[in-house]
Amino acid sequence: MTQSSLPFLTVIVLLPIIGGIVLAFLPVDRLAKYLGIALSTVSGILALIVMLLFKTGDAKYQFVTNHSWVSSLGIGWHFGVDGISLFLMEMVALIFPIILIATNDKSKNNTYSAWLLILEGACFGSFLSMDLFGFFLFFELTLIPAYFLIIGWGGKDRSRAALKFFLYTLFGSAFLFASMVILVVIHQNQTGVFTFDITKLVHTKLSYPTQVLLFLGFSAAFVVKTPIFPFHTWSPKAYSEAPTSGSISLASIMAKLGTYGLLRFDLNFFPQASYRLAPLLLTLGVIGIVYGAIVAAVQKDFKKLVAFSSLSHLGFVAIGIFAFSTIAMNGTILQMFNHGVLTAAMFLIIGMILDRTKTIDISKLSGLQKAAPVLSGAMIVVILASLGLPGTNGFIGEFLILSGAFIGHRWWAVVALTGVILSAVYLLWAYQRAFHKKAENSTSIIKDMTLKEKLYIAPLILLIFFIGFFPSTMLNKISPSVNSLIHHVRTANHLSSQTAFSSKPTDSTGYRTIQAVTGDKSGQKIVTAQVPTDRTNNSPYRSAVSVNKNTQIKTGNAK
Repeated sequence: MTQSSLPFLTVIVLLPIIGGIVLAFLPVDRLAKYLGIALSTVSGILALIVMLLFKTGDAKYQFVTNHSWVSSLGIGWHFGVDGISLFLMEMVALIFPIILIATNDKSKNNTYSAWLLILEGACFGSFLSMDLFGFFLFFELTLIPAYFLIIGWGGKDRSRAALKFFLYTLFGSAFLFASMVILVVIHQNQTGVFTFDITKLVHTKLSYPTQVLLFLGFSAAFVVKTPIFPFHTWSPKAYSEAPTSGSISLASIMAKLGTYGLLRFDLNFFPQASYRLAPLLLTLGVIGIVYGAIVAAVQKDFKKLVAFSSLSHLGFVAIGIFAFSTIAMNGTILQMFNHGVLTAAMFLIIGMILDRTKTIDISKLSGLQKAAPVLSGAMIVVILASLGLPGTNGFIGEFLILSGAFIGHRWWAVVALTGVILSAVYLLWAYQRAFHKKAENSTSIIKDMTLKEKLYIAPLILLIFFIGFFPSTMLNKISPSVNSLIHHVRTANHLSSQTAFSSKPTDSTGYRTIQAVTGDKSGQKIVTAQVPTDRTNNSPYRSAVSVNKNTQIKTGNAK
């Protein structure tokens, strides 16, 4: 772990939360909004600085802050960031200022901005906490502002949607809390130390039956939060009834708390259970992909269409996690960020349509392209990226996931591929009905994007193409942590095939040093080899190594 002399992560987490509490008591609503934007932007700038200073090629936690908080219970104020959490932090830092800027001055107030800031801080804390109790605290804190955003500024059926959302997620969290306490107690019985430190709990020795039970307990909270089929039934109502800011928060950011939990805790704490129960999660992921796409195709409400589309796309993330492939897991983390960007952009555009036409019923919309060409152009870019057009961020994430999954889980990958085809059906069909169809009513007479709307949608559109053409800028930082996690899981399961690879910077001869771990139940061996690096893309992702049972080294380029 790399300690930080400056408490970057503490400020990033606390600034929005404290600012939100202060904003709630400000008497001037307009001033509260501007202060909210400023505070959120400062946290975002600090997060950007952390990303720029983040050491590429290092799998360890960086910018670590560790102080005793409740010493009698072993609870620490412990934050850190690695390749898995780095871009999830950046996703929060990017999207929340945009949400606050996009807020309509006439319909919001200081309480609205306060809830958004508290939610932002809670999401930061969830992704950055290295203390299990701290993670649980922030994970649960996200429920409160999300609930009040829905019930305070949602649609006609907002009370029912907010209650269902709260009860579902709270029910899953009850299992998480019980499992968390059991894990800590087992660790205390083995070591004599009562602690919630993630880096220490990962070394707890658990029997396979215990791992299975705790895996199911932890996963209960994460599959509901994501959501993964069949634990998704709260999401269509919540997404459709929430205000635009609430829909973005739920789908773009809070859904990633669930997938992050599966990655960070299930795979680290329960590697054997995760590996052996992988077929169950792979199956649920594939069902979610196909089911979500089919149901999305028959939706008339634009927000519900996006809700079921998210269920489908997050099924790919589940497949990428439990394929236990370095390629697939790199794609998974990339896709989590990409999905956040695409979903935020789509909900923002849907919000613009709702403000102008007072409806998001696709059957009541027509001819929007002629009246608002810029808005229509932005929408088609987001749609093409969502269905995986090459050159966009949506393509590279799904491509890596399916490529990595195909190696060891062929039939799941083949079935999941149908989701890509179905996404083209429901997204393009919805666009044709709302934008291309001949104008038939007054909803087609709308204003195009304003300058303000163009300014806050532009960063998301630019990211769609930047990541599509330059994915290595993210993958170089992600892959070391992914390799370490895959190594941990595969070593725990005594697998003798390729378990992981790590790379050191290219030397003057143009070769990269690769360390591969191989072995079986009798023991593990580390084999080192020099492999040529692809000069066009000097990244550990491009250099691939396979190790067979006789520890022979084979080198090549990953596709």
